[in-house]
Amino acid sequence: MLDLAYTLLVTLGTLAILVAVHEFGHFWVARRCGVKVLRFSIGFGKVLLRWTDSLGTEYAVSAVPLGGYVKMLDEREGEVAEQELHLAFNRKPVLSRIAVVAAGPLANFVLAIVAYWALFVAGETGYAPVIGAVEEGSIAEIAGLEAGQEIVAVDGDVTPTWQALSFKLLERIGDSGSIEFAVRYPDSDVVYESTAQLDEWLAGDEQPDLYGGLGLSLYMPPLVPLLDEIVPGGPAEKAGFAVGDRILTTDGVSMVLWADWVEDVRARPGQSLAVVVEREGRTLALTLVPEAITEDSGQTVGRVGVGVVVPEMPESQLREFDRGPIEALVAAGARTADMVSFTVESMVKMVKGLISPKNLSGPITIAKVATTSAKSGLESYIGFLALLSVSLGVLNLLPIPVLDGGHLLYYSIELLMGRPVPERAQMLGFQIGLALVVGLMIFA
Repeated sequence: MLDLAYTLLVTLGTLAILVAVHEFGHFWVARRCGVKVLRFSIGFGKVLLRWTDSLGTEYAVSAVPLGGYVKMLDEREGEVAEQELHLAFNRKPVLSRIAVVAAGPLANFVLAIVAYWALFVAGETGYAPVIGAVEEGSIAEIAGLEAGQEIVAVDGDVTPTWQALSFKLLERIGDSGSIEFAVRYPDSDVVYESTAQLDEWLAGDEQPDLYGGLGLSLYMPPLVPLLDEIVPGGPAEKAGFAVGDRILTTDGVSMVLWADWVEDVRARPGQSLAVVVEREGRTLALTLVPEAITEDSGQTVGRVGVGVVVPEMPESQLREFDRGPIEALVAAGARTADMVSFTVESMVKMVKGLISPKNLSGPITIAKVATTSAKSGLESYIGFLALLSVSLGVLNLLPIPVLDGGHLLYYSIELLMGRPVPERAQMLGFQIGLALVVGLMIFA
């Protein structure tokens, strides 16, 4: 129950921030273009809290916090007193209307820049992408990549960290053609370049494995079955396991890696296991019965309620980036631009069928990721907020009526033709756009 309440709180808080920033963009520019704003609302439905400023704008917090809106004086939505006609949105020049509509998505991009700037000023860290293993006959082997090499660039773009490499590979999903790697050996400044060919790489995969798709894995210290956590009341605690125990064997089979132990436990729900552990220099025999857990997929697996000691990465692979305020601002703008480009390209690839539509995220996914990010720390959450803000900005700029991009499309046509799009055509477009957006939401 507490986890559910926490998830709801984080999700609604995240949506409230994004919506408030988006609508404030519309509001701020509307005020400066001389448009009277009647209401600034966070949420829909029954108003829970409201107040009015000296200019007559009502600010409201409503019961359904899944969006928001800015209501402006407009003759198309009601009668306007003659003395206020000059304050109506529809009476403003087309360039002013374009500015007001575009301000919402632009505000989301500004939020992303501010978020990335804060992360960069605070200091960015990551681990160098050093190759751990290469599969025979894979793309990585064809490119001449070897275990121990550090991937310093892909397609000419530097990849100093795991995150940078992952982002670059994400851009190549569904692509055909050459992919270029630049690598170097440990303690060497000599960079070697090589090329391999992609053929609709990972196209249509529901859960694309970026590194597995290349046939490589990145180096991590071996994860051995050394216990760091015992869940209270779980099977492991009942069997007498303790923090610091090293799993040696299960039914006489050596457990060298943590993955060996996990695989064995998951495969034997409800079965009795004879486990030998090492504790404070001596061996101890324990009997353990994994509890049966049914996963979302419907598969029943074993679980014992333990956590593993995560080994530290070698300090030589740590990469730290300290930026001053100006340098951080430039980097934040570049990161936001990269995310906008990546989001647009991903949408295009999804339409072409090169990216599985199952990668389209709905509210449940957003809630899960927001909660996980918040639990991981402020840095992770701010990064996710920036990413989501970019996605919201791009989505709203799509040229679909009912979205900001649809309004911009109509106003751009008006600017070019010298007259508004006929009302009947606008209404038909809004109906089609609404059906598209609702369909997309249901699908997601």
